[in-house]
Amino acid sequence: MNTLFENFNLSGLTLRNRIVMAPLTRARAPRDIADERVALYYAQRATAGLIVSEGTPISREGQGYLFNPGIFTPEQIAGWRLTTNSVHAVGGRIFAQIWHVGRVSHPSIQANGQLPVSASAKQPLGAKAFGYDENGVPNLVESPAPRQLGTEEIPRIVEQFAQAADNAVQAGFDGVEIHGANGYLFEQFMNPLVNDRTDQYSAKTMADRLRFTLEVVDAVIARIGARKVGIRISPYGQLFDMPLHPEIDDTYTQLAIELGKRGLTYVHVMDQSGFAVGDATIEGAALSKFDALLRTIKSHLPKTALILAGGMTRDRAEQMIEKGVIDLAAFGSSFISNPDLVARLRNRWPLTDPDRSTFYGGDAKGYIDYEPYTAV
Repeated sequence: MNTLFENFNLSGLTLRNRIVMAPLTRARAPRDIADERVALYYAQRATAGLIVSEGTPISREGQGYLFNPGIFTPEQIAGWRLTTNSVHAVGGRIFAQIWHVGRVSHPSIQANGQLPVSASAKQPLGAKAFGYDENGVPNLVESPAPRQLGTEEIPRIVEQFAQAADNAVQAGFDGVEIHGANGYLFEQFMNPLVNDRTDQYSAKTMADRLRFTLEVVDAVIARIGARKVGIRISPYGQLFDMPLHPEIDDTYTQLAIELGKRGLTYVHVMDQSGFAVGDATIEGAALSKFDALLRTIKSHLPKTALILAGGMTRDRAEQMIEKGVIDLAAFGSSFISNPDLVARLRNRWPLTDPDRSTFYGGDAKGYIDYEPYTAV
């Protein structure tokens, strides 16, 4: 019987358990370079079978939030190397999540005050980046209508992803996770209600809709090998003005088929569906739309691990792993306030609630000062 706490072979990389620390933006890098505090933060949580780093921008253009450590300069590569060395020193494994936010950015973050770029020029209504406000103070600022990328520009971004993956390996990461979720650049190409292009990167046909995503996947595989490449997706997610559309199931089913052909090390699904997913479903009750799609995706990934994140508990994770619905379970905010989360889950110790006011930005408070569990 498969269990949450047993070792797992991830394409030749031995994980000490099936618990994944999900990527969590923390905005703790003042110069956009991972430093000693970042290294300590991840090392504290390295009992996870696998850590996926916070989103690390592949370029200045791809950045949507201040104080996020990037992966596109020599200084950033060196900064991340301290983190990977620290995680490996205590037996952990870590992938870098490589990231381009597309339209979810702001001119105050961009070089020379340029507009963000996207698949289209549609403004993400209600979306906010973390940039500088009119007073020059770091703050949440409304994302403007972006500039639509020209057809000739897209290969440049594909290459930036490949180079970022190469940089991540140089920095000592065990692999990379392509951030294809949460309303960022990949979804902006895949969603036909956002992408109004008329070229080969349009959303009019399935092949065109997936073209950009698969070109990036292929370029990253060519650079570092499929055994070191994962991708994160979020079907039914509506973050940053990403509308639902009738072809979601078909889109992600076809994407899973294509990813299965390429033999990625994992596909990481983020449940932002809003559909109820509970123990009763796992035991055989009527499937939600998300559950049904998750099982379809899994069926097309014969050699690729499936990770699920979103509302995860120990009991839910164990049931889904035991029944073969998923291979690994990702935990997000609970890792923020419980650096010893694996031990707490294993022993069913109570969890510390996170201080949400310290999630983004700031100093050591709410970042590296959470204490491990101590029996009273």
